[in-house]
Amino acid sequence: MRRKSHKIVKICIAVMAAAVLLGLCFFVILPYLHTGKSNVLPAANHYEETMPEENPEIPEYTGEAVTVINENEPSFTDYPEVMETYLRLSELDAEGRCGTAEALLGPETIPDQPRGSIGMIRPSGWKTVRYDDLIEDKYLYNRCHLIAYELCGDNDARQLITGTRYMNITGMLAYENMTADYIRSTGNHVLYRSVPVFIDDELVCRGVLLEAVSIEDHGEGLKFCVFCHNVQPGVEIEYLTGDSHRTEEITRSEPAENDYIINIRTLRFHYPDCDGVRNMKEKNKKAVRADRESLIQEGYIPCGTCNP
Repeated sequence: MRRKSHKIVKICIAVMAAAVLLGLCFFVILPYLHTGKSNVLPAANHYEETMPEENPEIPEYTGEAVTVINENEPSFTDYPEVMETYLRLSELDAEGRCGTAEALLGPETIPDQPRGSIGMIRPSGWKTVRYDDLIEDKYLYNRCHLIAYELCGDNDARQLITGTRYMNITGMLAYENMTADYIRSTGNHVLYRSVPVFIDDELVCRGVLLEAVSIEDHGEGLKFCVFCHNVQPGVEIEYLTGDSHRTEEITRSEPAENDYIINIRTLRFHYPDCDGVRNMKEKNKKAVRADRESLIQEGYIPCGTCNP
C-alpha cells in the first residue's frame, strides 16, 4: 500500500513538472511565432541593415503627384527566405512624427474587417481645414496610412501621417491598390516599405517614398520605387506647422493626354510599347487616349513595369 502511495506521488510530481515546463515553453516561444496577422514591433534595432540612415533626397515637384525614383528599382538589400509576414513600425520621435514602416505582406495580412474609426488620432502637423472649391472632398488633409489598411489591417498611430487629399488619392492609392490586387490574384508575398520624408523640425512630411517588390517571382509581378509628393494644387502648405493658404494664382491646365493600352481583364493600363502589351491577348486589349488621373479615377491601375 505504501509503495502504491509513493508511486502515485511520483506520478503527480511528474505531471506537475510537465505542466510547468509546458507553460514556460508557451510564454517563451509564443512571442516569436507568426500568426499570419500583422505583428507590430518596436522600430529600435529592426532597421539597422535595411533602412536608409538619412532621409532620401526629395525630388522636385513638377506638377505630377508621383516621381519615379532610381528607375523604379527599390533599394532593399535583404530579402526574406521564409514567408513569415510582419509589420514593423518606427516609434514616434520627440516631435510626434512617424518614421519608416516596413512589412512583408501576403494573403495572411489582407484584413477581412472594415477599417474602423481613426478620427481620434492627430498626427504631427494635423489641422482641420477645408477648401471646398478646390478639393472634391473639401478637406485638405487625410490621416494617411504609411502602409494601407487594405494591405495590413493596422490603424496604429505610428503609421498615420498628415497627408494631403491629393497625395493620398492621386499619389499613394494607385500603388496600394496595385499591391493588393497582385496579392489577391497570385497569393504571393510583397516586401513593402514606406518612408515619410521630413525636413529638419517640420511637422508635415514633404512626401512619402514607397518601395515594393514581389518575392516569389523576384519582382516580375510587382516592383516600384516612387516618391509621392505631399502637396495640394492651389494650396501652399507651411510644412513646419501644417498651416496652409491659397496660392495667389491658381493655374488650371488641362491634364496631358497620352495613348494607353488597357487590359480589360486585369484593369491595368500600359504604354503601347510595354512588354505587358506584347504578351496581352488581343481580346483583352483596348486602346485609349486619356489622361492618367482620369483612368485612375475610373478604377484602372497603372502597370508596375512601364509605370505610365
